[in-house]
This record gives sequence, structure tokens and C-alpha cells, in this order.
Amino acid sequence: MDKTLPPDQRADMVVAQMTLDEKIQLVHGTGWGALRPGEPIPPGSNEGAGFVPGIDRLGIPAVNMADSAVGVRMAAVESRYATLLPSTLGAAASFDPEAAYLYGSVIGRELRDQGFNMSIGGGVDLIREPRNGRNFEYAGEDPILAGTMVGQLMKGLQAQQVMGDIKHYAFNDQETGRNILNAIVDKRTMRETDLLAFQIAVKISQPAGVMCSYNKVNGDYACENDYLLNQVLKKEWGFQGWVLSDWGGTHSTTKAALNGLDQEMPGGGFFGAPLEKAVDSREVPEERLNDMVHRILRSMFACGVIDNPPVRSVVDPFQGLEDARHIAEESIVLLKNEGDLLPLNAARLASIALIGSHADVGVLSGGGSAQVDPPGGDSVTHHKGGSPWMHPVWFPSSPLKYIRGRAPLATVAYDDGTDTAAAAKLAKASQVAIVFVNQFMSEGRDAATLSLPDNQDALVAAVAAANPHTIVVIESGGPVSMPWVENVKGVLEAWYPGIGGAQALAAILFGDVNPSAKLPVTFATSDADLPHPQVPGIELKPPNRPPPFDVNYTEGLKVGYKWFEAEHKQPLFPFGYGLSYTTFTYSALQADGDAHTVSFSVKNAGKRAGTEVAQVYVMLPSAAGEPFKRLAAWERVTLKPGESKLVALSLDPLYLSIFNAEKDGWELVAGDYKAFAGSLTSAFHVSR
Repeated sequence: MDKTLPPDQRADMVVAQMTLDEKIQLVHGTGWGALRPGEPIPPGSNEGAGFVPGIDRLGIPAVNMADSAVGVRMAAVESRYATLLPSTLGAAASFDPEAAYLYGSVIGRELRDQGFNMSIGGGVDLIREPRNGRNFEYAGEDPILAGTMVGQLMKGLQAQQVMGDIKHYAFNDQETGRNILNAIVDKRTMRETDLLAFQIAVKISQPAGVMCSYNKVNGDYACENDYLLNQVLKKEWGFQGWVLSDWGGTHSTTKAALNGLDQEMPGGGFFGAPLEKAVDSREVPEERLNDMVHRILRSMFACGVIDNPPVRSVVDPFQGLEDARHIAEESIVLLKNEGDLLPLNAARLASIALIGSHADVGVLSGGGSAQVDPPGGDSVTHHKGGSPWMHPVWFPSSPLKYIRGRAPLATVAYDDGTDTAAAAKLAKASQVAIVFVNQFMSEGRDAATLSLPDNQDALVAAVAAANPHTIVVIESGGPVSMPWVENVKGVLEAWYPGIGGAQALAAILFGDVNPSAKLPVTFATSDADLPHPQVPGIELKPPNRPPPFDVNYTEGLKVGYKWFEAEHKQPLFPFGYGLSYTTFTYSALQADGDAHTVSFSVKNAGKRAGTEVAQVYVMLPSAAGEPFKRLAAWERVTLKPGESKLVALSLDPLYLSIFNAEKDGWELVAGDYKAFAGSLTSAFHVSR
């Protein structure tokens, strides 16, 4: 208990005092517990997603884990409150590492207040498959953006003295067949795409845990994959924390233990008695078990959960709301603003039609293990208690209320949109029509298509035909198609905007907040333009249990915007795109290959203060074999009207490198590079 000693030394001191049974106790959970009705709840459990009993005689507390991707899950069970933040994908649209850090801080402090000492959020899987049901939990399609944002999120969470986790390692890029699919991907693609995102996030946050995924990768389950766990994560990246399985994702005892898995969750079918037997027989050396235990204990010491355990307190919902609203204001992307219809001028508005998506009472949230319980129950169904699995849940943040508050002189009428003709009639009689559409997404299933469900495209088309001043607000878990986009004046992507979403949206609609978000994922015109026009394996549906199947990553390095550029396909809206109520100009771009820096000037050429996400992309020499630009750096630049700023950005050599599979290492290709910022291009040379 000497706090001046390093975490690793303290962990070794504890391990030396532990019995074999105590070691085994730490490397597996106690069962499904609160996740499954009727399952026993062990003493000391905080009724979260996972529980590992502590060792009282040695002063080691239990590990109480909570699902907490976008807020703390299952709060209703104990009449707790948890702030629903905007989706992680929405937060990534801010391109704001400080907002990501704040995001993690909110989750961390509320976990502590509720008595938890570990989060199992932190999803960093890249959006290779834009119809993936869990994309709202992730941070986009670019590894540098995703790794940076999730790394900062987890850093902010662990600053609250709660252990963090990054998941799902790796290539859990779709929900369809996630337990049976085998991702086939070459080593260079692995390292330059999904694994690079994990590498960056691990380096920034030094998380306590990394959760391995359900799927196989090149023939071996991720939770017993020597290359992923031992060779890359632990040896090359120097990860000091522990690898825990996704729930039910352990498939063996000896192979998993030797290949890098440190903890089975949620039960002990493999790492309980079978592991103890394997250690007794030396099939698994006790030194390996000691390493597993050491990793868990050193993380507990490093994060402060032993020296400063959580003290149950009342969650501060007011601070949570303020933080959630701030993040939402930076997350909502303005995709179209024809004729500068936005921001709306309240003084000139006599009538507004608000249509669809239960916008009279609330905002939509994402489902599955990321589902947060709404305060007061579901705003639409009025369901009380824990949220149902994989069903839409609506939070009490009413767009109608806050739009009315912004336009007190206007008549703001609502139509639920179920009768297209009635909605069009209201729109025709109104000065402006705002149509809310949604796409509910959840863990456990993927969308069959990018199209909006429930005939909502027809609703938008009818309203747009009736009113030439139609604005569409999209609440979605990821990209959607928009066959009506040419016929509407404005489009806003709000994602799942969180408990402060309606306030943030109203502030943007009426110009109190100037939108600054950029798309962290490409919006395709249709499914036909994607690398996989159909989600792999989606045709293998119940009632027959589908056989295991391969998912060939045939697109290779060409993930997201890189695919569209390399294949010369025009997206509906590109990665990094987002409008503002002002305009920015770029000038004086210079690139220095020796110093790996890029500089340029950004000017606010409009009449409103605003923030520009200044992005730098780099095209590698032709010898690299990458016929596309890659994001290399960015900075949020806030400027008053007429103000200019010189922006100087360092280019991390790793972000300019390729992975040489034959040499099993990164290399900076010699030759001529091109840097892009705004509409400007500058060349620079890199020598070996």
C-alpha cells in the first residue's frame, strides 16, 4: 500500500503473496449476473455488466465493470441517473480531442458516482461496413481520427480514476455473423487500417484493458490470436494492461492463455477450474498465470482504483446535460444549406411545420449494450425500468419544445409523419418545414441497406414537394442514402444527439451556434457504391443456424474515403465535409519534408464568427502503391469575421509511413509527397 512505489512493483508484491486459487479468481468473472434475468448476483456486485471478486486479505477490491459506450448502462435497475452523451460517431464529427476527453470525463465521473471502477466502452473499430449496427459506438472510418478521438476519450475517463477499456480488438467490423465469421485480411492492410487506430488509441490513453472480439482473424479467434495479442499488442506496442474477452468470446483454455488472453468474461468456463488444472499440469506455466494477474493488478494500481476507490455519490445531471449539449453542438453536421436558408431568422417566421421521428417529445438513442436508460422512462412508449434489448428508446429532449422557445412569435405545429398526405398538407401551409427522419441501429444486427426505414424517403419527398423551404434533420447511427437531397434546402446530420440534443439542434437551427462538425465517415449515394454492396453473410438468416463464413477484406487499404477516391466513385457527401454559416479561405500552404511540418493561413471571409476544422491530407509517392490521399493532421481554428491565423501542423512520420509486410516493420517511402489543405497543394520530398 506504499503509493510511492511504481504500479508494476506493487503488483509483483501482491502476486508473491497470492495463492493459486486467488490468482485464478482474478482471471475470470462470476457469470452473467444482472445481464440475464434469473442469474445470481454475487455479493459485492454493483449489478453492472461484469464482476470479478476482490481479495480482502490483500486489500484488493472487486472489479465492477459497466457497459458505458455513450453513458452508463442499466442505471434504472438501482434508480440511478446516467447522462446520455451524443453517439461516439457524433463526437468524432467534432474532430475535437478536447471534446473527446470531456466525453470520457463525463462517463468516468458518473461511473465513480455509481460505484463502478471499470468502463467497458471505448469502441475503436473502423467503419469499413457503413451498415454495421454498432457504428454509432465507433469513431469513424479513418484510423488517425478514430485512434486519436477514442484515445483522448479513454484518457479523460481514466483521469477520473476509473479503469478504461478499448475494444473490439480486432476487425469486429460488422454484427452479422460476428461470432462465426473469419476476417481474412493481409498483414499490411491490418496494420495500416484497423490496427493503426488501436495503436494510436493505446498509445494516447494507456488503457487498463483491451477487449478482444468475437470473430476469427485469418483462422484464429481474436481472443486466442497470437499475432494480435502477443506479437502486436503486447510485444510491439508494449501494452501493459490486460486483455479481457468479449462476453462469451473465450473458446479455449491453454491456447487462449498462451496466445495472450488474460481474463475470461463473464464466467469461468475456461479460465476457472480448467485453467487451474492446466497450471497444475504445467500445460500453462504458472509464470504465464502470474503475468495475467500482474497485468490486472498493475492496472488497478496505475488507475487509482485501489488507492482511491469509488465513493457512491449523487450523479450531477446538470453538469452532465451541459457537457452533453456542448459535445452535441460540435457534433451536428450541416450537409446542405441552399440559398442560406439557415440559420432561421425567428423574427421573420410566422409558421413552422415540424414533422416526424417523435420530434415532439424526444430524440432517438442507439441500442444494445450501449443503451442508456432514459430518465422518467421512454418518451414515446412511456416504458419504465430497464431499456428493452434492441428496441428504439427515446430520450426526453424535445425538439418541438426548444424550437418553439427559439421562435416565440411563430406558430410551430407538429405532425407525426405517419400520414404522408397530412404531413404534406401541414408543410404546404407553413413557411418552413423541418422533417425529422431516423435510422435505429443496435448491437446484434446490421442494416440491410443505407436507405431510411419505414417509408421515410417518401415522407421527405412529399413534404419537399409541398414546401420549397424544407429542412431535413437526420437521427442515425451512421451514413444513410438521400434520394430526395436535391429537392430540399437544408440537411443536418444530428446522429444520436444525446440528452442535450434538442437544445443543441435548436441553437444551430437559429444561429446561436455556428456548426463546425465534419463527417467522420463517407456517405455513399447507394449501396452499390460500397466495397461490399451487401453486408457479407446477411443472407444467412435464421431460423437455420448459419454456418461459419469468411469475410474477405478485398478492399484492402481502401477503407471509406480512400475507396471512393481510388475507385473514382463520387460519394453523396465525402469524409471531412461539413458546412458553416461563414466561409473560410486558405492561402500560403508550405510543406517541409525534412521537418515533417505543414503550414498555411486560414481566414474567416464571412460575416459570422466560426470554427474551421482545417484538415491536411497527404498523397504518398507512387512507389507506396496507394492511389489515394490519407488524413495526416488537423486543427480546429476559431476565427472572428475577417480574422486570419497561421496554422502549423506537425506530420507524424508514422502517419506518412507504410507497413512493409516482408520486413515486418514501418517504413517511410522515399520520394515526392503532396500535401493538401483546403483547395491548396504543396509538394515535399522525403529521402531515405
